[in-house]
Amino acid sequence: MKGLIAKKVGMTQVFDENGNLTPVTVIQVEPNTVVATKTKEANGYNAVVLGFDDVKESRVSKPYKGLFPENVAPKRHLKEFRDFEKEVAVGDKIGLELFEKTSFLDVTATSKGKGFQGVMKRWGFHGGRASHGSKFHREAGGTGNSTTPGHCLKNVKMAGRMGGERVTVQNLKIVKIDTELNVIMVRGAVPGTKNCTLIVKSAVKK
Repeated sequence: MKGLIAKKVGMTQVFDENGNLTPVTVIQVEPNTVVATKTKEANGYNAVVLGFDDVKESRVSKPYKGLFPENVAPKRHLKEFRDFEKEVAVGDKIGLELFEKTSFLDVTATSKGKGFQGVMKRWGFHGGRASHGSKFHREAGGTGNSTTPGHCLKNVKMAGRMGGERVTVQNLKIVKIDTELNVIMVRGAVPGTKNCTLIVKSAVKK
């Protein structure tokens, strides 16, 4: 598996040679630093720990600072990637060149929080008639038994807090890689707000 920690810049559009418009999400990929490596002999599995976004040493605790070798500055974000395909050593920097021969990506992020929502927005319920005289417009309807045991059943779709969840969008096609700006443009939308942190991996199902 190949993966990096990146940042979402926003969305734009790209025109191909035939003039067809493609909506794309711009992902900025600054070089990630290898903070640690794990081997099957020592840890039971092979993995690489990558760090992203430098932090001042005065702003981190001593236990957190102890995670980093002497030649590596503390990072704001850490992520472990198992079975990393590329041979790396502690202190190495990995950038866009990792995805040069990759066509599709899986992107993971925390989706936008939408607050407390009703069943129509949260689950796509149709609701009742909007006509005059109807007393059933945007309600959920029945949620349990009317008699014994007389309580709501488990896993019934109801109103509640929406968004703010860890979401992975799979098989996003890479439209363009700009090495000068350190950005990847992928077709379609990516979860999360602007400037949020993303986990970008090579597609598992492609």
